[in-house]
Parts: sequence; C-alpha cells; structure tokens
Amino acid sequence: MCNRLRSGPLGGLFRPDTYISGENGAGNNFGKGHYTEGAELIDSILEVVRKQVEQCDALQGFQLIHSLGGGTGSGLGSLLLSKLREEAPDRMLSTFSIFPSPKVSDTVVEPYNTVLSLHQLVENTDICVCLDNEALYDASHRLNPNSQPEFHQLNHLIAQVMTGISTSFRFPGQLNGDMRKMALNLIPFPRMHFLTPSVAPLTSFGSKAYQSLSVPELVAGLFDRKNALVACDPTHGRYLTAATIFRGKISSQEAERAVQQLQVKKSSSFVEWIPDNVSISSCEIAPPGMQQFGTCLGNTTAIQEVFKRTHSQFAAMFKRSAFLHWYTAEGMDQMEFTEAESNLMDLVAEYQQYQEAIVMDDEGHYEEEVDAPSEAYEGQSYAETEQ
Repeated sequence: MCNRLRSGPLGGLFRPDTYISGENGAGNNFGKGHYTEGAELIDSILEVVRKQVEQCDALQGFQLIHSLGGGTGSGLGSLLLSKLREEAPDRMLSTFSIFPSPKVSDTVVEPYNTVLSLHQLVENTDICVCLDNEALYDASHRLNPNSQPEFHQLNHLIAQVMTGISTSFRFPGQLNGDMRKMALNLIPFPRMHFLTPSVAPLTSFGSKAYQSLSVPELVAGLFDRKNALVACDPTHGRYLTAATIFRGKISSQEAERAVQQLQVKKSSSFVEWIPDNVSISSCEIAPPGMQQFGTCLGNTTAIQEVFKRTHSQFAAMFKRSAFLHWYTAEGMDQMEFTEAESNLMDLVAEYQQYQEAIVMDDEGHYEEEVDAPSEAYEGQSYAETEQ
C-alpha cells in the first residue's frame, strides 16, 4: 500500500521519511494490530509524529483516518490514539472512522474488530466522524446508477466531508471555527461524540457545473437522509446538536434564516432542551468547479442504529466463541471482549436515554420520566445471559 502511494500521483505530497510500514500486515486481527505487530511499530510512528509536531507553531490537535473493520485501522489505530492521549492530553483528538457494513463486507471478523475499536474510541477521542461503506456505496450508486461504485468515488465522498469540515481551519471566513470550538458546540456529553456527516449538493463528477441550489434547498439537503454518509436514518432519532459549514457566496444571515426555518419545520427532530443547537460557519471560497457547498456534522441519537447493528453481529459470533482463538493467540483475554461489549451497550443506552428526555418544567423536573441508561437498551450481553 505504501509503495502504491509513493508511486501514485499523490506520492509527492508526503515526505519520504514519513512512510512507515511493517514486514507483515495485521491480518484483519485487532490483536495483531494492537498488541503484537502494531506494538513493534508504535515507537517509530510516535517519533515521526513528534518531529512533525515540533515544527508546528500552535498545535490544535490530531486527526486520524482509519477503518474499523480491518486489523491495522482498528488495532494499530486505537493503539496510536491511546498513545497520543497519553503524550498530549490537552490536545484535540479527532478521527474519521470508516465502519464496516454487512452489504459491503471484506472479512467475517469485522464485528469483533469494530466493537474492540469502539471501546477505545469512546474513551480516547474528542470527535469521531462516522462513515460507512454501505452509505457511501448507496450515495455513489445514486449519482451513477448505471455503473458499479469504484473506490476512487467512495474516497471522493470522504474527501468532500474532510475538506468541508476543515474549511474553517484553512480559510478565513465570517463565522469561523476550529477543532476545539467545533467540539464545544457539538459534544453535550463527553462519551457522545460520534457524529453523522452529510454533504450537499451530492453531485457526480460531470454535473458539478450545473448545480445551483438556493440556500434553503442546500440546508434541507444537509439534513436529508439520502445525503448522510453513515447508514442510519436521522428521522429515527433526534438531533442533540449539529454544525453546518457553508462554502461559496452565502451571507451568514441567509444561512441562519434557512437553518431556523428548517428547525421550525422539523422541530420534532431536534431536542428542545438544548436551545440554538445548530451552529453555522461560512467561508466565501467554494470548492473548485462549484458555486456553493455545504457540510453538516450531526450529533444525532439515530447513530445508535449503527452500534446496534454491529452489536447484533458481534453477539451472534461471541456467544459461540467463533474465531476467538485467533485473538487469544495474540495474548488477548476473553474479558476484553466482554468489557468492550458492555461499554457499547452502555453507549447505546445513553443515546436512547437522551432521545427520550423531555424538556424540564418550571420547577426543574422532567415532564416525563426517563429510563435509567441500563434499562434503555433491551439487548443483553453474552455475559449477562450466561449468568
């Protein structure tokens, strides 16, 4: 992979001494990536990162792009996150995490790797932007219905999300933001930092020049399920918070008015107990070949659909101890799986709890009782059923 990058059109973007690769791959095994093969590489990776950091004037934080289905992205990725958290506890840690999908599956042990990774992502990241292959494939297929989506098209969608989010870091704008400000507006509770990205307009390569949406249409597209790049339906949950980033000749007043109108129109989709919960950033510089563009990061309770889907696949294999010997052979203990599963179920329960929370009355009481987190998710872990 590194050799292919070096010889490709983007090979010159990176310094030759910043490419790090091991002798063997992680073999789709979290244990190899986290404990054996990955552990041998981590010191050399941190040394390269340290040299880059020392050249920064004011380091805001780190961004990691990884896939949760494979061994390197899940195992080595989460190991690197935990080390960065130790070395720089006061810097922001942001990830772009590609979740596996049953529709687009490479390997049978993806649910194990994903649940073990999520256990680390809950604790060690400030922002986790979730994407998944199912939503990316569906979006690409809608843009080009006559052809099978290719990897460069999926990567183009991911790149659009990444450039949209980093716009306010890279260009001056009327309502600018940075990583910490974005996290402050988006994360109401520390564990609930898993965000759903969407982009608008969603266009194929050939039709960019023909797109010209009004600002209300652009905003409606950002909150449309079809434009979401993770396979969950926002209408099945509620938005705790959201951040919209607009690019192009769009006035801030126009953007604010369009967002307010959408919130009034879809008031049931937004929690009442966080007022003004959609933040707006804008930048006059549009992406090449486009007049205007929008990116949205939503903190919606519907993300629990992705977690439940992953957990059901995990539980089906784990209760039979299928493929477990590949992980224990790398020094892992079965208890790690049980803890990771329990943590994931707690996270789902928290999202469910805040989805059902009702605005407080004048005396400071909820108008409707909210279930305790442990009761909000009906799924039972394997450990509980054994007892």
